[in-house]
Amino acid sequence: MKFYNADFSPNCLRVRAVANELGVELDIVDVDLRKGAPDAMKALNANGKVPVLDDNGFGLWESRAITAYLAGKDSAKRLYPDDVVTRALIDQWSYWQAIHLGPAMQKVGFERAMKKRFGMGEPDESNIVDSVADTDKFLKVFDSGLADRDWIAGDLSVADFALASTFMYRDAANISLAVVPRVTAWIERMEARESWKKAVAPVMALLA
Repeated sequence: MKFYNADFSPNCLRVRAVANELGVELDIVDVDLRKGAPDAMKALNANGKVPVLDDNGFGLWESRAITAYLAGKDSAKRLYPDDVVTRALIDQWSYWQAIHLGPAMQKVGFERAMKKRFGMGEPDESNIVDSVADTDKFLKVFDSGLADRDWIAGDLSVADFALASTFMYRDAANISLAVVPRVTAWIERMEARESWKKAVAPVMALLA
């Protein structure tokens, strides 16, 4: 399977990590969208954005759809089981990450950690006052969701990978987890997995 990728993208990170966890080999095509999307990729995704999966001519975009697709092809259903209640919980937290936690944390991460790296000016805390407050609020919601479990839907799932991708710039962005100990333990478990280490290695190289 061909995978159109950008290392700094949290959306691409979660796909790479899920593929690693499932033992799926991806033929990675690195894309610099500042130079324009390749024609082959645009033919699969008119949005011209990564990530895009090309599975023998079947084109799929949107990272959560891609991870669910990869997990659905896994005969053991390890990361996206058939049980409807479990799937509902996985979807719930995946969508929550997409709509609430992800945008808040990523805006803080961009302003504090990535803006200057991309030559887009100096960090400006006045741009992220609301996002900082939202990040603190949503981290506490997440912490409460982990009250009786190691992983957000019970067992490790695509939801954990979706959530974890939000945390990749937390240190560079000075996002503290001091008041959310269950989240701290959870991200440490995730970051100890070989699938995650392999997926996040290019990001760490960018931040070095």
